[in-house]
Amino acid sequence: MSSPSLADLIELGAVQDAQGLQGQIKVRPHSSDPVTLLSSKKIYLSLIPRRSEGLAAIDVQSSLRTYKVKQAKMHSGTVVIALEGVTDRDQAELLKGARILVGREGFPKTESDSYYWVDLIGCKVINLQGESLGEIIEISDNGAHGVIAIGNLDTKVVNQLVPFVKEIVQNVDLPNKLITLDWQADW
Repeated sequence: MSSPSLADLIELGAVQDAQGLQGQIKVRPHSSDPVTLLSSKKIYLSLIPRRSEGLAAIDVQSSLRTYKVKQAKMHSGTVVIALEGVTDRDQAELLKGARILVGREGFPKTESDSYYWVDLIGCKVINLQGESLGEIIEISDNGAHGVIAIGNLDTKVVNQLVPFVKEIVQNVDLPNKLITLDWQADW
């Protein structure tokens, strides 16, 4: 199977450990609701850490291994996955630390007013007065709601942390990569 480009893959978790004796892997998902990870029929594993210094994208691309998913289920806050070709605990343990990536085509469709956080990264952010607040650098979950880090995407300098809630987020225009907030630049 040919691998898609890295730009088409989204990281959804990491292999935490082997599970059982039959080659299953225990995955620590990056999301509290890992629906895509649970429904994927094919995943890509990379043993190269996300922020490896000095590695070209071609090295990371060539490190990808494709696996068909036989079964995936939730177990105690992790996702347990059985992969085709991984048949014993020793093979599963060799995958410990691998990043789990899924092709964008494997994501379920979103409902209106729902967004995949990965789609919001890089969006320009303005307030109701039309002032630029920066770009979304990252999004995190504080338990109650999402929090967007706004600043300079190139330098990764965060200027503001803003709750991603409907009272503040007035409009999300994904085709134009623009988000409008009820938020002031000096808050």
